[in-house]
Amino acid sequence: MGNVGLLYVGSVLYLNGLLLLGKVEAKAGAVFNLFVGILQVVTPTYLVMTAQGDTLQILSASGLYLFGFTYLYVGIGLLAGLDTTGVGYFSLFVAIAALGYSFANFHLAGDPSFGVIWLYWAFLWFLFYLLLGRKREALTAYTGWVTTIQGWVTGAIPGFLLLSGYWKHTTETAIALGVFAVVVFGGLWPITRRGGPSSRPQDAANTADEHGG
Repeated sequence: MGNVGLLYVGSVLYLNGLLLLGKVEAKAGAVFNLFVGILQVVTPTYLVMTAQGDTLQILSASGLYLFGFTYLYVGIGLLAGLDTTGVGYFSLFVAIAALGYSFANFHLAGDPSFGVIWLYWAFLWFLFYLLLGRKREALTAYTGWVTTIQGWVTGAIPGFLLLSGYWKHTTETAIALGVFAVVVFGGLWPITRRGGPSSRPQDAANTADEHGG
């Protein structure tokens, strides 16, 4: 059941990346954040209730709430026109917690591939903290591209491979993911800093208002 949620985490990250890049209207994106946010609260609740005391399963399920609460917060914030500092500083909490879940996957679950994926998420949510909490608007384009790419690399593709039974060779996958992150996210930095596609977080909301949203 958690793998289904992972697939849709990928979809909402992809959408939110496009929102940051100015390709998706804010209130339209907000609705899908609410859909996935609800899913990512219901799913771990079910997994915890049916874990029968399995502490490793409970630990794994508990991490899903970090995503569910983020997407609910983003969705409500976009619809209500809230300031972004709340979700920004919550993202710092998520980024720090993700480091703990990465450690748990490496050393408790014996799953290095998801140990690396949690590091991806720690990096991404730290970018959300800088962009939304600290108002570092120069990071908008970079964060948008990283979010969009992570939607596929950490969510949609692993989720589908897990559901179809093709997620194997986790050590090799972890190494490949690490190399991919360094090359792609490192390469994106100078490209976006030279004035690639960008939009401030508030711009999407302004666009919605201009269209009668």
